[in-house]
Amino acid sequence: MNHTPNIRETAERVINRLIRTAKGDGSNDHLVIETWEWPQGVALYSLFKYYRHTGDSKQLDFINHWFEQRFAEAEPPKNVNTVAPLLTLIHLYELTGDPRTLRICTEWAEWVMREMPRTEEGGLQHITSHDRNEQQLWDDTLFMTVLFLAKFGKATRSEAYIQEAIYQFLLHIKYLYDPATGLWFHGWTFRERNHFADALWARGNCWFTAGVVEFLEILGLDGALRRHLVDTLKAQVKKLAELQDASGLWHTLLDDPHSYLETSASAGFAYGILKAVRLGYLAPEYAAVGRKAADGVLAKIDSDGTVQGVSYGTAMGSDLDHYRRIKICPTSYGQGLAFLLCTELVREQ
Repeated sequence: MNHTPNIRETAERVINRLIRTAKGDGSNDHLVIETWEWPQGVALYSLFKYYRHTGDSKQLDFINHWFEQRFAEAEPPKNVNTVAPLLTLIHLYELTGDPRTLRICTEWAEWVMREMPRTEEGGLQHITSHDRNEQQLWDDTLFMTVLFLAKFGKATRSEAYIQEAIYQFLLHIKYLYDPATGLWFHGWTFRERNHFADALWARGNCWFTAGVVEFLEILGLDGALRRHLVDTLKAQVKKLAELQDASGLWHTLLDDPHSYLETSASAGFAYGILKAVRLGYLAPEYAAVGRKAADGVLAKIDSDGTVQGVSYGTAMGSDLDHYRRIKICPTSYGQGLAFLLCTELVREQ
């Protein structure tokens, strides 16, 4: 299928659906963009990527306005998830050289380096707004925090930040990658020394698929390190290709065909796979997997731009039923991941 004739129109619908959702009675809070948290961070980054490729200044204007509004509010608590918007902010600094932007980014980067709670072996503990998650590593941390750390290091020529970001990727691979399948477990606890429910959760996996292609691009890695990261991606995508549903989507528990199909993870997979093929990390034949996934995601976008089939925010589960029971509803990160996919699809035009 050729996505190119209507992909810009689709992208506009997806992001406009998110931008026009205002804070209200709480019924649509999962779609609200006016909050400093990880779902909004994912959406902002997709907007910035779209702007960089298309030159559409509307996206940049919205991002600048969003940050000005947030700066006028009370500073959010610092944790893994609230770092996510900083990935876009450090890109803005590269664009403008604004000293205030650099000061804010530096404050957050230094907090990650010096004050963020650590697990054994110096891992970034997945502390959130609601839970300290003592001694836990989660897939999500790579996208929400480590990408920012890498980009900050690159933008400021700070080797210590770059090396810390690399170390975090390697440590998360060490404890979350499943060599038997090539997939990723949702989390690891150093306390009980296990993977909780042994969940091969789709969206957790997509944070690596989408995140590692950004990481490689940000740092321009080569040699043995690049080879290790790319080989880890290849193993994951090989298994994803085997597990892909006829619809193009993946199940929320990747190895459980009785769990529901989930759109946001599928968008993240499609983005990561297509970009990895374009950059030469994956063999060209995997483009068919990515395009099939893109078709599946586009089919889940309503006429008003709402991305359907998205699982709600998912904490660590102690059993697999925890993942099967997560409700499905439109969310800001669902819109953001679908829009991120659009940033790759518009390249076909």
